[in-house]
Amino acid sequence: MNQYVTGTVIKQLREKNNMTQFQLAETLGVSDKTVSKWETGKGYPDITLLEPIAEAFRISVTELISGNTIHNENVAANMLKSNFYVCPVCGNVIHTIGEASIHCHGILLNPLDVEEIDDKHRISIERIEDEYFVNIDHSMTKEHYISIIAAISSDDIQLIKLYPEGKCESRFKIRGVRKIIFYCNRDGLYSINPLK
Repeated sequence: MNQYVTGTVIKQLREKNNMTQFQLAETLGVSDKTVSKWETGKGYPDITLLEPIAEAFRISVTELISGNTIHNENVAANMLKSNFYVCPVCGNVIHTIGEASIHCHGILLNPLDVEEIDDKHRISIERIEDEYFVNIDHSMTKEHYISIIAAISSDDIQLIKLYPEGKCESRFKIRGVRKIIFYCNRDGLYSINPLK
């Protein structure tokens, strides 16, 4: 990992949880002076304390180290609020429902921004009985290709992995699909509503 928990993060979390330095120190079995040293940047907690610190604040160790607590407001688990992350090293495509802290190859990944369909990424969606036939006009070379196509409804995702030099098409069961998304390894994530 390229980060370590800072005193500023500990102080913010302690105050957010309405804890004094003494209360946190008692919970962790250290002195309040030790907690004060962490918060003023004169020392760092031992690695063996990371899990107890995270437990004291009711967060994960990953959240503690990254300094970003995850507030998943997506309680209804609506798939239309999905996020996609792509590792720049290996090309892994990672899907989450709501907010997450995602790392791949030691890199903290940010969710991809969705782009509008443009002339370089023309898509056709044809309804055939109970399916959508999706075709993207793309060259699919080893250097520039569409990696995934997915059909998303409020409670389901159908995701297809594509490969360079292969066809850039897929079929999806209609089942309430409200979004078709695809990821271009050079240009990003695109989305279209098949009903429009």
